[in-house]
Amino acid sequence: MTTLASEPSLPLTQRRAWRARALAFGKTAEDVRAEGTPEWLVPHRVFEGNRPSSTLLAERLTPEILGALIALYEHSTFTQGAVWQIDSFDQWGVELGKALALRIVPEFSTAAAPEHDSSTSRLIQRYRQLRRTP
Repeated sequence: MTTLASEPSLPLTQRRAWRARALAFGKTAEDVRAEGTPEWLVPHRVFEGNRPSSTLLAERLTPEILGALIALYEHSTFTQGAVWQIDSFDQWGVELGKALALRIVPEFSTAAAPEHDSSTSRLIQRYRQLRRTP
């Protein structure tokens, strides 16, 4: 059986349209049961909906369109921060990132064993391996 999700020739815009509808309206248990779904599977196929999403379409990506998209994203980020009472453009977080970068970035190009937490050390080691692989 072919499903829409597995249909490779379905244009992305069409996929986006039905995904936006699913996010907006979801699927109730009654809808799922009406499709003949076994009762044990019903809870797994219910989706509450009411999840806002935005779909933006443009004829082509121009510098003006890209600038507008960035401005929209920044405005959305600012507004969410204002609602949640957090500083979305936290300069202290940026400063922490810069301080960490001063220590971490040079280790990407040396052979010395990194001395960080296991996650950061493994990331640096993996990057080095990938750089050596042609």
